[in-house]
Parts: sequence; C-alpha cells; structure tokens
Amino acid sequence: MASQKMTLAKGLNTGLRKAMENDPKVVLMGEDVGKLGGVFRITEGLQKDFGEDRVIDTPLAESGIVGTAVGLAMRGYRPVAEIQFDGFIYPAFDQIISQVAKMHYRSLGHLKLPMVIRVPFGGGIGAVEHHSESNEAYFAHTAGLRVVSCSDPSDAYWMIQQAIETDDPVLFYEPKRRYHERAEVDIDDAAGAPLGLHQARVVREGTDLTLVTYGPMVKTCTQAAEAAAAEGRSLEVIDLRSLSPLDRETIFASAKKTGRVVVVHEASTFLGMGAELAALIQAECFYNLEAPVLRVGGYNLPYPPSRFEEHFLPDLDRILDSVDKSLAF
Repeated sequence: MASQKMTLAKGLNTGLRKAMENDPKVVLMGEDVGKLGGVFRITEGLQKDFGEDRVIDTPLAESGIVGTAVGLAMRGYRPVAEIQFDGFIYPAFDQIISQVAKMHYRSLGHLKLPMVIRVPFGGGIGAVEHHSESNEAYFAHTAGLRVVSCSDPSDAYWMIQQAIETDDPVLFYEPKRRYHERAEVDIDDAAGAPLGLHQARVVREGTDLTLVTYGPMVKTCTQAAEAAAAEGRSLEVIDLRSLSPLDRETIFASAKKTGRVVVVHEASTFLGMGAELAALIQAECFYNLEAPVLRVGGYNLPYPPSRFEEHFLPDLDRILDSVDKSLAF
C-alpha cells in the first residue's frame, strides 16, 4: 500500500497525471494551464510531460473553452476544462446550461459528454471581486449535470479520476483556500478509494447534532465539532462530496440518529444548497427531528472586499451559535 503525504493541490495534480497516463483521450485545457501550470499550479509539469496537444493553453474566453470541450467530448475525448476562478464561469454559463447539461437528453441518449469542468471556488484567500464566489447552486439546480466538491487531498486525488472516468458531465468544485493543506493519500488502493462522486462521508461520528457541509467548510465544521466536544457535546460531521445527486441515505440516517441538523456552506443561504437540504431532511425525517433544520452561510450580498470577508464567511462562532440554538429547542 503506497501512501504519500501531499497537499490538496498536489492530489489534484497527481490524479490528473494518473488519468492522462491511463487514457490518451484525456486532454486538459484552460487559461495558463500549460507553460505556467495554472495560477494555482494544479497542472504544473503536465504540459512538459504530455505535450501541447494534450495540455492546451487557451485564449481568455470561457465560452470558447467549454464549447471546444463539448466538441471534443462528442468526438470521443475526455476533456478537462479549467475555469481559472469561480467568478469567471459566467461567460460559459450558456454553454454549460444549454449544451453541456442537455446534449445527452437532446440526442435521446445517443451522445454522451464525458467532460469535467474544474472550478476553484470559495473565499478565504484575500482576493478581489469574482475570485471568491460560491456559485455551485446554479449548477446543482440544473438537470443533466453532476456537481461534486472535494475537501481533502485523498478525495482530490481519487475524485478527479472518477470524474474523468464517468460518462456524465461533471462540475468539479475545488476549495481553493484548502489547496495547500496536507494529508496522507493512498495512491494505489483503487478498491478502497472514496466513492466521492456519489457517496457522502461521515467525517466525524456524533450523537447530539449533525453538521452537513462540503468543500472548504468541512475543516471548519470539524473544528467546530472539536470545540463542542470540549463542552461535552457530540457533533457528527457529514461531507456531502456530491451536491447533485445527493447521497440522501447517508444524510437521512445521520439526521434520524441525532435529531438535529445544521447545514453549513460559504454561499448565500437564500435559495442555496442549505435550503434544499433543509426541505429534504424535514420532509423525510420530520418525526425524528427535535428542532428545525438550521442553515449557516454567506449573506445574500455580493462577495465583499477582502478586508471584510472574515465577517462574511461562516466561522466557528457562527456555527456554534446555531448549534446552541438547535440544542436549545
């Protein structure tokens, strides 16, 4: 069993390399992904090793990047398109909603689009406008797309390979503020690999309340659970991994066990993932709940200037305040 300690960024890089070695039809494309290796260095060294025909530096045109990826996928390739920052995805919105999500259905199942769109997302890096958004709910709302988010180096390594291997189009959200955090990754045990493309993960067992989260907030919720444990409270932490489809079985089992749920994400709570999860949990687990499902997230405002982002993003205090509120019912 080969285990290596690596960052989340290195997990993605190593996973992409493995996918390219295994399948010559896998091609990477995006702004500065080649010679520079991407602004976050996720694709560093890949153009040197696989050539400019497989790691392609594109013009600054997201609609063109995604549109070209659609054509490649229809011709049997497995393109991985990088959107440099979350807020840059909007010029490609029409392509994703009108073409990527619809092609399989439009063709009555005859055409598949095995393509991945990588999206670094979330705040916490002190960036300017359009560089810290969490727009995953737009795409989770859209039928025909898989939407997933890794939260640690192991999931990054395995989930990017699983995303490339699937015949469905996948929006792959990467928590950019976690890129440099390290953990052990078993790079050989495919049989024991996390099934992150459709299975949620119980990060921490608990009995008093469930924190449901994903992406960058997994670490924050785990820290909140550790802080709560010091006060004698047992919090379970669920990492969704897949936002569409949702692993309802794992979510409902935890909600029924603890009777209390708080959903946490960076995006605005208004019409967000938390709203859908709250509705699903309360419809399925109503008689097992001891309190309403609560949500902690960003505010219904444009993402603020970097000097104010610590007031916008959920933190331990806001999460634990909602835990206290739930437990008080």
